[in-house]
Amino acid sequence: MEIKVPELAESITEGTVASWLKQPGDHVEKGEAIVELETDKVNIEVPSDEAGTLSEVMAAEGDTVRVGETIAVITVGGEAEAPKAEAPKAEPKQEEAKQPEKEQPVAVAATEKTSAADRPIASPAARKLAREKGIDLAQVATQDPLGRIRVQDVATFEVSPREQASVKEKQATPAPKAPAQAAPGKPEERIKMSRRRKTIANRLVEVQQTAAMLTTFNEIDMSAVMALRKRRQEKFVKDNDVKLGFMSFFTKAAVAALKKMPYLNAEIQGDEIVLKKFYDIGIAVSAPDGLVVPVVRDADKKNFGEIEKDIISLAVKARDNKLGLSDLTGGTFTITNGGTFGSLMSTPILNGPQVAILGMHAINLRPVAIDAERMANRPMMYVALSYDHRIVDGKEAVTFLKHIKDLLEDPESLIFEA
Repeated sequence: MEIKVPELAESITEGTVASWLKQPGDHVEKGEAIVELETDKVNIEVPSDEAGTLSEVMAAEGDTVRVGETIAVITVGGEAEAPKAEAPKAEPKQEEAKQPEKEQPVAVAATEKTSAADRPIASPAARKLAREKGIDLAQVATQDPLGRIRVQDVATFEVSPREQASVKEKQATPAPKAPAQAAPGKPEERIKMSRRRKTIANRLVEVQQTAAMLTTFNEIDMSAVMALRKRRQEKFVKDNDVKLGFMSFFTKAAVAALKKMPYLNAEIQGDEIVLKKFYDIGIAVSAPDGLVVPVVRDADKKNFGEIEKDIISLAVKARDNKLGLSDLTGGTFTITNGGTFGSLMSTPILNGPQVAILGMHAINLRPVAIDAERMANRPMMYVALSYDHRIVDGKEAVTFLKHIKDLLEDPESLIFEA
């Protein structure tokens, strides 16, 4: 039975083999995961449809595979079958001793292949090395009695002069120059970017190149919110089994402001502006493989306790790399909290195709003028709103951020607004 790359998600046609959870020869139960694939958004475990033995894997860890591609073979029912290749006939040991030393090993891999079933049998490492060296596995000889091409067979394979010329021709295009080392001989480490990290990088650059992004700032006196949390925390925990944090206040305030300024809850599609009549708020979370933005669905219909529970649940799933595509898609507006790491002020980048993102920052005591004659130390937070100036005017952006400031400095008003 062949294991093929399943449908991953809409618009995702390929993934990367993150890790093999089973190795050739291992027994596999029906429904048991045998390989983990990394996509642009999430990791997906591919299970076996039948019980049996993993007899062959056809892609190494780190290889890119496409939807529908065969990546493994399961021998259903029992022990793994020997690979389908002709093994050299056994010779008496005395005859082997009489063979000339220069005689080449019998080439087991067939020279002509007509189907996937007839492809040369090789270890994932051997296939990877062959691709890197431009070697046709059908030409590689092996002494393995089962006909399996090993990495050492590829490493010692001598390419013919004609093939060498072909490889040299392919390599004629100069490779991009490596960055100059400031101090030769100094220790360094090179780490290959994960598929998700590359996707994040590409999308952030794309947003900066396509959106007319601006940022406006304000500051919020958090005294009232902190006092309310202190007064209501014990009862809130008792009623909801979760602590009352700051994110639920900002989420509810953002929803209230979006209702007043609907163009910030929109996206551009071609020459049309799509105004979203629902409020799925993305909450930026730092995960092991990079920043992800899981979504709190229908935030306008949820109370503070439900929002806090959703945020905690999504954060745990992000930390454990268990987020699904449904957790990450369809957000209409994003909130990011750099204050968690001590950021005083920043300009958040849009989470395309959304047209606005709210940035929270650290709360610090700062002297604030109470009136013309009095000063007081207050817990202050800088907030930032980055927006796409193509459809959001400066007046709307400033008004939006000012409305959030007013709501949070009088948090009881959120009961009536959102």
